[in-house]
Amino acid sequence: MEVILKKNVDKLGYANEIVSVKPGYGRNFLIPQGYAILATASAKKAHEEVMRQKAHKETKMLAEAQELAGKLEALTVSIATKAGENGKIFGSVNTVQLSEALKKAGFDIDRKSLKIKDEPIKEVGTYEAEANLHKGVKPVFKFEVVGE
Repeated sequence: MEVILKKNVDKLGYANEIVSVKPGYGRNFLIPQGYAILATASAKKAHEEVMRQKAHKETKMLAEAQELAGKLEALTVSIATKAGENGKIFGSVNTVQLSEALKKAGFDIDRKSLKIKDEPIKEVGTYEAEANLHKGVKPVFKFEVVGE
């Protein structure tokens, strides 16, 4: 069964892609949740027209994402959190705190597009995270967890 994705779906594809899925997954999850529409002949034709119109916008967005990726890779964000004497922090650092720290640094990146490597973070130190800015643009940057 072919569907046209309306939104990015993890491990399946990005918005506006035509993908093949099992019929049950498409009918019972993707379509009712609003993640996809059925790829009929008329829907494919309309999709092609929309994709033609988006083509030049896409190149502009890709250039912006690559520029942002270059700035992000050179950046080291610092997240302050309460920590014990031995370096263990109370709770853990997650993408919400990382997103807020990036906003303070001038980067407006949604927490859903951030992935922290070696999660969960429960100690003070330097760690890496990946930002999914655009299709194929996934810069890896460092962030530092410091105790207050």
